[in-house]
Amino acid sequence: MNDEFIIHADTCYRLAEQKATRYFAALFEQMKEKRYVPALSEDFREWKRNHIHRRSWLSFLSRGKQSVAAGDYHRYIQWLSHTGKLDDYLDRSVSYIYMRDLGKAMDSPDTQARIQRVAADIKHRLNPSTANGKEQPEFMSLAGLYRWAQTEGVETAVIWVINKLKEVSVHLPKEMNAEHAQRKLIKIIIGVVLHAIEEMTDVRLPSERARRLDEAIRLGYSYGLTYPFIDDLLDARVLTQQEKSQYSTIIRAALLTGSVPELGEWTGSNQVLIQFIHAELVEAFVYIKSYQGLETEQLFFEQTYVFFHSQELDRAKELSYAGYTNEELYIPIILKSASSRLIARSVLHASMDEDFESRTFYYGIYNQLADDFSDMFDDRNDGAVTPYTYYLAYREQRPDLINPFELYWTVIFYLIHHVYHSDAKAREVILNRAINGLKRCKERLGVEKYDGIMNIFACGGPEFNRLIQYLVQKADDVDFLDKLFRDQLVTFLKEERKEKENFLETIKTAREQINNTLRIAKTEGMPPMKEALIDAANYSLEGDGKRLRPILTWVMGVQEYGLQATAIVPLLRSLEYMHTASLIFDDLPSQDNAAKRRGRPTLHQVHNSATAEITGLLLIQKAIQEQASLEPFNAKTVLALIKYSAEKAEDMCMGQAMDLNSKGLALTLEQLNTICFYKTGIAFEAALVMPAILAEVGDKEIAVLKTYAYHAGIAFQIKDDLLDLEGDERLLGKPVGKDAANNTSTFVSILGKEGASKAMWEHYCIAMETLKAMPRRTTFLTHLLSYIVNRDR
Repeated sequence: MNDEFIIHADTCYRLAEQKATRYFAALFEQMKEKRYVPALSEDFREWKRNHIHRRSWLSFLSRGKQSVAAGDYHRYIQWLSHTGKLDDYLDRSVSYIYMRDLGKAMDSPDTQARIQRVAADIKHRLNPSTANGKEQPEFMSLAGLYRWAQTEGVETAVIWVINKLKEVSVHLPKEMNAEHAQRKLIKIIIGVVLHAIEEMTDVRLPSERARRLDEAIRLGYSYGLTYPFIDDLLDARVLTQQEKSQYSTIIRAALLTGSVPELGEWTGSNQVLIQFIHAELVEAFVYIKSYQGLETEQLFFEQTYVFFHSQELDRAKELSYAGYTNEELYIPIILKSASSRLIARSVLHASMDEDFESRTFYYGIYNQLADDFSDMFDDRNDGAVTPYTYYLAYREQRPDLINPFELYWTVIFYLIHHVYHSDAKAREVILNRAINGLKRCKERLGVEKYDGIMNIFACGGPEFNRLIQYLVQKADDVDFLDKLFRDQLVTFLKEERKEKENFLETIKTAREQINNTLRIAKTEGMPPMKEALIDAANYSLEGDGKRLRPILTWVMGVQEYGLQATAIVPLLRSLEYMHTASLIFDDLPSQDNAAKRRGRPTLHQVHNSATAEITGLLLIQKAIQEQASLEPFNAKTVLALIKYSAEKAEDMCMGQAMDLNSKGLALTLEQLNTICFYKTGIAFEAALVMPAILAEVGDKEIAVLKTYAYHAGIAFQIKDDLLDLEGDERLLGKPVGKDAANNTSTFVSILGKEGASKAMWEHYCIAMETLKAMPRRTTFLTHLLSYIVNRDR
């Protein structure tokens, strides 16, 4: 059995533990002798010259700085640029990334040159002169991400990871913090990509750069997946204790053998979740292992095992137990904080030297202690054992317990003077970070609670404590871009989730209201034949349709243009009548010859082709009647709407004819785009433009709506083609593979699956960029685009 292991668990953990023990002993000795106090006091005296300024009375009149709240991203970047602080802000922010994530020494001229280049590139991308304060940062939008992918030639990898992140989001249990789980995963992907970019300074060929970035994106996701679906899942109250034990055994076996074991029998309410996670982990492990060479595979799995085992030791601790030693509290966090950084680099089998590994190893606990300080109240509420929660619980009965805040300052002293050899730049960045963390904590907790905590964790003597709190109160220019991004990303993910929920609720509400109004009534004394036709029409209308077009009209008309909901009901009916008529015609044996529509047999299957044709004509006439009954609106406006509607119906007929004439022909992309617009895009356009006509908006806004509809319509059709290739028939309500069986030219047949996906995202981006010209809110239209490209039916 042991022959199957690719690492020796006890040996690799023991060696790592011995190194961590030596580090802890050195820290403990220096903390006990309080060497950090005089050294850091002197460091801060030097440091504060650049961070505490006397202000003239005029400066208070011109101060424009605002606290960096959730929506202040653009305004804050503009303020930094306006005051001449942006360059220093970016320099310290990028320097911190190079220290923390890339393990670089700050006294290297080469590192400084790279930091300057990266800071200049970020400054260009931030482009504060054009920020309007209304939009999310470009880098946080899917359109911005895809545009970056196009410049780097990694569209396929980015489409892949977008789909993966969507699946993760869907499967995150409600008991887990979705935004923070997603943030961590995204952070890991970015971290691995940064390592890859750092390794490519000498790469000249764009194809080689694209290949390495593609691998980094996939490796970043594969490694990052462990955070939400191993670390966070085992910390959360989702699995039972038995399930956690069973799951941990699987993970441990995977790390020891290099392959994920079979899931085996798993019962209970979490079965579907675990099956999804297991499948993802198997895929991730296979990809990571295939990328590792023989010389790096063992190192990767050893570091990963050390990380997992140290986490398991921490996770097993009980806050109710008063007997943990300082070593038991601190050794595992030294190991897990160091190994998590080392893994991010070794997953790429990037070049490492002894100095890099040493800096990364010593640096980890600095971040971990800062994070644990920030999270101590949440951790205490969850019953988690960290140095801070344990000290809060047992400081009075355990005088031997180390004050973690004092160890934190000792680590800072050790990093500055032993790891970075008293380098001025390293000192500047580390002290900035420390004071910034305390300022953020004070802002989050409030002065009273913060002061109470500081009284508990006070260390180093009264003079040192007064100095720290003075700096927290007075120091400026200590903030960092990654914290701004973090806050912005968490806010963005929360708002995105809330807006998506509102979007889906709006669709559900509008769909229900529309469905309730669609049925065509039969009047007393109606001829039997007409009754039969109305029954046939109602059969088609009652299918499980998405109702996207009338929903679009309802949202734009009511929520954006302020039209009365009851006043536009006839317009909603007319749109669905026209659309259903077009589907009846499409399904006929003479056209697409479809047997199922909306999960039921098509109308000509239930009756016959003649009845279906006549029913389609009846629905078109009913649609015109409905439009003519828009009585609350100006008659001239209603006539303009009817004229526009007739023109668009005529165009759709042409589109269907073009489609039928193209059967069996190899179309060009341009021809297919034209057919798609006339068949699908026109209907989207009508749904947007018709309420705009009733609201009598200007031609400029209508032109924007038409451009948006053109690209949204083509994106919709491409997604339909992709679903016909690989969709789930149960969700679609119709057979898959129909296009190939009918020898129909589609975006997939012309471009291939990968090319079709790229084309869909290109149209998505153009439609999103078009919305920037809209003079009103576009939240619904933005989420409609996301729905179009991410739907499964």
